[in-house]
Amino acid sequence: MDSPPPDLPDDLDELRAVAAAALAQNADDAATIARQKLEIAKLKRQIYGARSERTARLIDQMELELDDLEAAATEDEIAAERAAAKTTNVAPFTRNRPSRQPFPEHLPRERRVVPGPTTCDCCGGSRLRKLGETVTETLEVIPRQWKVIQHVREKMTCRDCEAISEPPAPFHVTPRGWAGPNLLAMLLFEKFGQHQPLNRQAERYAREGVPLALSTLADQVGAGCTVLEPLLRRIEAHVFAAERMHGDDTTVPVLAKGKTHTGRCWVYVRDDRPFKGGAPPAAMFYYSRDRGGAHVEEHLARWRGILQADAYSGYNRLYEASRPQGPILEAACWAHARRPFFALADIEASARREASGKARTPISPLALEVVRRIDELFEIERGINGSTTDERRAARNELSRPLVDDLEALLRSERPKFSRGSDLAKAMDYMLKRWPAFTRFLDDGRVCLSNNAAERALRGIALGRKSWLFAGSDRGGQRAAAMYSLIVTAKLNDIDPQAWLADVLARIAEHPASQLDDLLPWNWRPALNAVGQAA
Repeated sequence: MDSPPPDLPDDLDELRAVAAAALAQNADDAATIARQKLEIAKLKRQIYGARSERTARLIDQMELELDDLEAAATEDEIAAERAAAKTTNVAPFTRNRPSRQPFPEHLPRERRVVPGPTTCDCCGGSRLRKLGETVTETLEVIPRQWKVIQHVREKMTCRDCEAISEPPAPFHVTPRGWAGPNLLAMLLFEKFGQHQPLNRQAERYAREGVPLALSTLADQVGAGCTVLEPLLRRIEAHVFAAERMHGDDTTVPVLAKGKTHTGRCWVYVRDDRPFKGGAPPAAMFYYSRDRGGAHVEEHLARWRGILQADAYSGYNRLYEASRPQGPILEAACWAHARRPFFALADIEASARREASGKARTPISPLALEVVRRIDELFEIERGINGSTTDERRAARNELSRPLVDDLEALLRSERPKFSRGSDLAKAMDYMLKRWPAFTRFLDDGRVCLSNNAAERALRGIALGRKSWLFAGSDRGGQRAAAMYSLIVTAKLNDIDPQAWLADVLARIAEHPASQLDDLLPWNWRPALNAVGQAA
């Protein structure tokens, strides 16, 4: 039996208030459900690891959905409060928000005291004594403040010889420059770190009352990159002094006559933290007009060691025993190997296709089993990450080697059952043809199971392509690669790139060349005044 409808008020304002409260309640429920789903997804990822390569993307989508639902719920709450304020019988709707964390202690506090009453609200008496105070904190931001610094040099004349003396002009960050170090650091970081093209920066500065021509900003960017060139060479030397590196590349659209062509941005990452190495992490980027193998041969011409990378054919000549400098050892990426198997075992994707009316993708039991076994290897790696090389090698020989041997036996026994054109056969051949490279991690504690360090370093470029669309020229691509090297290296060392750039630009001209390594991100010790100015 259906429940009787609720009693609704006869007054039109009260009816509107009830309806607004109901809408606000529904919006609040939707936001709460979205928030809980997001928390569950993050917990699953934290506890069980990434179940698929799309998990991070799905979480990003859920966060965007939560943003919209939270904003809509707040709008409906305010509308319900305004509707209830016009009535006397309808209580206002108030959302149950999650508890807010206190504001960080390091932020300065500004006290604005509201004077207490001088008479008692109850009896009107004037004999009041302070009992305490109630503090309500509001987070506020001071808008960006522009200023012109005038360097005044006093001219002095000698009463004896009538000669005129004047102190030398102060150093500018760039030759014939007009931008201070903090402004130049902001230009560089906004362009290469936050992916804001100079034309958008110029528009924003003009709205703030500081019109700056695009050509003027571009001139300062070019000069700033030149000033930072010595540090770039130091980072390059540090990266290629590693015994093991991660390598990868991504596309970079480059403006050409009437169109764009696809250039490449290469990265080489030194990160010894997984095996408790003492060397600080760093990344070196290069730009090229195409993806020819000659570029990686040029990058790695004088280097020997272990290269963790995908199966790009351009690396093959580096792995040859006849290489004059000696062969580079290949360490294959298990995450790359897992992806084609996962595509054939993605139950969720198959269900989504079926729900949208498309043909259901068949699920391969063999692919599902291979994914499960590879995931077991990654679970072991999570437990030994940050251990010494000897500890990692011992754990891998005890725990990982039996799994790898069983996986090899499975792949070799199942491979003859599939034709050469089968997707599953291609995924198995990808691994079996490079099996020594895939198993190198078992005998060397320095080797990682995946090439994720290089992929993380390239993530900013993938995000930036949506903002700047293309590089303006090959020189622009080279300049971007240089700045990516500096900014990503600072981030790898948990350094604020903009604060570091501002301090370095203020000091580098007068800094002794023999002590230039002191300005590298992992050695940098900022002056207190420089940090305050950058903030």
